[in-house]
Amino acid sequence: MPTANLQTPEELIQVALAKLNSLATLPEVTTKIIQTVEDPKSSAAQLHKIVSYDPALVTRILKVVNSAFYGLPGQIASVERAIVLLGLNAVKNIAVAASLGQMFRGVKLCDGYTARDLWTHCIGVAVTARELARQSRVPLTEEAFLAGMIHDIGILVSLQTWPERLRAVCEQAKNATEPFTQIEQQMVGVDHEALGAALCERWQFPKSCQWVAGSHHRPSTGGEGSRTLVGLVYIADTLCCETKIGFSLTARHQVLPPDIAQTYGLDPLAIEKTRSTLPTLMSNAASFLG
Repeated sequence: MPTANLQTPEELIQVALAKLNSLATLPEVTTKIIQTVEDPKSSAAQLHKIVSYDPALVTRILKVVNSAFYGLPGQIASVERAIVLLGLNAVKNIAVAASLGQMFRGVKLCDGYTARDLWTHCIGVAVTARELARQSRVPLTEEAFLAGMIHDIGILVSLQTWPERLRAVCEQAKNATEPFTQIEQQMVGVDHEALGAALCERWQFPKSCQWVAGSHHRPSTGGEGSRTLVGLVYIADTLCCETKIGFSLTARHQVLPPDIAQTYGLDPLAIEKTRSTLPTLMSNAASFLG
């Protein structure tokens, strides 16, 4: 059933962003963390000072740092030490995960899926993209994690703005042969890629994240400087939907061409290695799920 809405996708994006409440802005401390880490002149001391103002965030960071995900020897008792060991980007990702995780409430997307399942999927894509980068020795591990984590944020925008339309999209996608984004365009008027890119721009996320959010189902159209990153998330998204990690309708028809690893400069063996370790990756990432 095509949507009767005659507004253009661009107009619908503006409508969605205007309607947003809790998604309209990230917590102030998270915004400051992103700005600090993205500034090449910033230091670990500056990041530590910002994080220290939020005791709950300090607790969350230490919980994740000491989890199986990072596998660090011994217990890390201070954020300052965590920043030294993991680097600014990793601590930024933990802070962003702590903020975003609170936004994915248990609201129903459709029968069989809640917003929490969407968060599980986003974390799954994040850890899978990170592992693909690590296996391929591509120096984008933390960038891949952040990009994977926010790739489907546009679905959350749609959920808050047009929940009934999104529910209809999801129900149709369960048995449809056409791509999820095509169904969205027909029934909502705009897809989650366009909505996600717009929200990432508003949140002042790195340009590479905006490209991933806006083209993760069409990696060949991503920004030239972010080509490998978009490819990593496309592959990770496909693997996670294949294995039904969380909300798995968006990429259920995506396939991985035999030469996709070479296309994005990855190790050809990395995909199968990562696919075989997905259960362990998700188990180790439990601390990100809250």
